[in-house]
Amino acid sequence: MTEHPGVPPDGIVLVGTPIGNLGDLTPRAVEVLRAADAVFCEDTRRTRALLSAAGVPAPRLVALHRHNEAAGAARAVQLAAGGALVALVTDAGMPGVSDPGERVVRAAVAAGVPVTAAPGPSAATVAVALSGLDVGRWCFEGFLPRKGSERGARLAAVSADERPSVIFEAPARVAATLGDLSESCGPERAVVLARELTKRHEEVWRGPISAAVGLAVVGDARGEWVIVVDGAPPRTVDDGAIVAALEERISAGSDRRSAVADVARSLGLSRRRVYELSHGGARDADR
Repeated sequence: MTEHPGVPPDGIVLVGTPIGNLGDLTPRAVEVLRAADAVFCEDTRRTRALLSAAGVPAPRLVALHRHNEAAGAARAVQLAAGGALVALVTDAGMPGVSDPGERVVRAAVAAGVPVTAAPGPSAATVAVALSGLDVGRWCFEGFLPRKGSERGARLAAVSADERPSVIFEAPARVAATLGDLSESCGPERAVVLARELTKRHEEVWRGPISAAVGLAVVGDARGEWVIVVDGAPPRTVDDGAIVAALEERISAGSDRRSAVADVARSLGLSRRRVYELSHGGARDADR
């Protein structure tokens, strides 16, 4: 095999591909794809078109998607363990981020096969950067469960999280998801909607969730959506409520240490603050 600077001789390379604009394929990604013995991809037709646009002669293309990920992961690892250079791509963005690839990485790590990345664009980070929200810390939720108690639990977590949350959603379901977010987070919570990122018709909308619901209902079906939900306002819990919670637990039989840990966890407070109040205001049941 011809050596390429910055390209490993074997192993598995996760290759970030454009999320819209083909010009975002990095030179290093092109070199990896050119050197690869095999490219595992979600859709061989889309990957073949990408390679053609980048001027890369198509190597061996192997389909790897959510329906065959277990078998595909085993095959990719087997090839790499035998000395091949295997590139892994998805239709857009970084493999393994709400796309096939996670199983491949786990299997490679378990087998001792080298794994590295030629990073590229990510819809999540692009949307966060464009959001205009306070995103020093943020949470990636990916696709929410479609229904049931698991969906409800995730919506509740998003509602309570003080960090902005990033959610992916399909066009047909985005209005329903925004409706659920409005109910769980409140209609005035700030939200950012993004789609067609990096493309000619890129759209980024900012405003309250209540207005976003109507926008999504009348919008067309183009492109997957990225929803960035602003974080919950910091909770303020006064000292009296903390002391009352401590006394309730101690009266029920908890020792001071367990009561402090339980109250801190349930109210989202630091243990230090609760501990100090436990000595100043809560009745010690051990006496």
